[in-house]
Amino acid sequence: MTKDDWKKIRRTIDWPVLIISGGLLSAFVLFSMIRIDLVSNFVDRGFELSIRYFGAYWQFLMLATFVVGAVLAVSKYGKVRLGDTTKPEMSYFKWVAVILTTGLGAGGVFWAAAEPMYYFIDVPPMQTGIEGGSTKAIGPALAQSYMSWGFTAWSVYGAVSAIILIYAHNHKGMPLQPRTLLYPILKEKVLTSKWGTAVDVFCIIGAAAGTIGPIGFLGLQVSYGISAIFGLPDTFTTQLVVIIVLLSVVIVSTLTGIERGIQILSKLNVNLVAVIAVFLVLFGPGKFIITTFISSYGTYISDFVSISTFRGDDVWLGSWLLFFFGWFIGFGPLVSLFVARISNGRKIREIFIVVAIVAPIVTNLWFTVLGGSGIFYELRNLGSISVPLNEGGLPSAIIAIAEHMPLGAIMPSVFLILTTLFVVTTVDSMSYSISMAVTGEDNPPKAVRLFWIVIMSTIATILIKIGGGGIGALQSFVVIAAVPVSILLLLVLRYAPQVARVLAIEQGIVKKR
Repeated sequence: MTKDDWKKIRRTIDWPVLIISGGLLSAFVLFSMIRIDLVSNFVDRGFELSIRYFGAYWQFLMLATFVVGAVLAVSKYGKVRLGDTTKPEMSYFKWVAVILTTGLGAGGVFWAAAEPMYYFIDVPPMQTGIEGGSTKAIGPALAQSYMSWGFTAWSVYGAVSAIILIYAHNHKGMPLQPRTLLYPILKEKVLTSKWGTAVDVFCIIGAAAGTIGPIGFLGLQVSYGISAIFGLPDTFTTQLVVIIVLLSVVIVSTLTGIERGIQILSKLNVNLVAVIAVFLVLFGPGKFIITTFISSYGTYISDFVSISTFRGDDVWLGSWLLFFFGWFIGFGPLVSLFVARISNGRKIREIFIVVAIVAPIVTNLWFTVLGGSGIFYELRNLGSISVPLNEGGLPSAIIAIAEHMPLGAIMPSVFLILTTLFVVTTVDSMSYSISMAVTGEDNPPKAVRLFWIVIMSTIATILIKIGGGGIGALQSFVVIAAVPVSILLLLVLRYAPQVARVLAIEQGIVKKR
């Protein structure tokens, strides 16, 4: 690039946001290198306080976001077209595929395989009188997984907040940054407000930490899988090679632009998931998967309110439901930025249906395909899945389940490839969103995106090398970052309906009183 290009890039960067967010992430790594035990204890304490004092609020926030989005979608406001174009830039399938893969990430394989099994072995506490490992535990186990990755969780990924972001950016010329969610309150002052800077920093830290974690876990888990399948040593060298391969693929995707890289990867992900699902239904435990999905979804819908508002066991909630809710909230604004970026020209109803209805149903079906297959194999051969899961954690579960599938000799390798693709797509899309957050550009410079990709991969590598739970501590840190972010999302619920009304009047959908 020329000197003029570099000058242009420097002018687009919001330096206070970049320096503060980058500095805090660097400080985390530095302190982890010096005293990982103190860092872990600090994060654990912060995690526990976040769950204790904000857990109930998060449960309310999730429900309220879904309800507000649903009411807007089914009302006349659902007809409002967001943005400054009537022709969306992506085809419907590509648009849905990008949203799905961005939201799912690595959870699309490892948690899909392991989470239902955990609940099947140890039934959630709100389901009393059901013995773990029994056929009666199947419905509650999958229903709890559906809640963790369901309608309310996905709703914070732009089902409501995208209304404000698209309106402020495309209609009012505001930057595509998390601070723009404050536009209905601060108007043009949002550009220079310290509150805006604070919002950007908190949202970037949450998303970056949540992206670094999966990169690190991918290195650990794929290294474990390679060792289990091919007998190669599960060492730091292998983990480093995995991350370098991941980094290389993401860089290629970044250089090809959002119109090609992210879209192609997302489409490939969705197609591969569809092929695996159809294959298992036809040649695996297909009848069990279908009947279990239908019956478990009945449990999920009928117990929807009681599961989502359960408050009887803080320890269990912190380990499971609220851990996932905190993750979705922490990621929420940056994923919403990305959804807003690719949804110009879509209607409010379209965005809500895809983000809050289609995406969670597809996610829950995929969890049934993987997790349900694991339960099926466990029932047929006691200990075949639960023992590897308890001994080796998430990577052991997916390897054990894959080995029991038809073509079990090659399926573990297929799932390692699928997991890598999911993480690549997540890193690519999140680097795009973070770059938007530090530049305000809806097409951020590739150099800025490459910077964040390299930085996040480097931090993940350092934390793996340090060991001692550094990656896990960073994962938990996302939940702490969710505290200030969740306050921002409450303001979204207050002002998004007002924005929808303004646009509905402008478009002649409703009359001004």
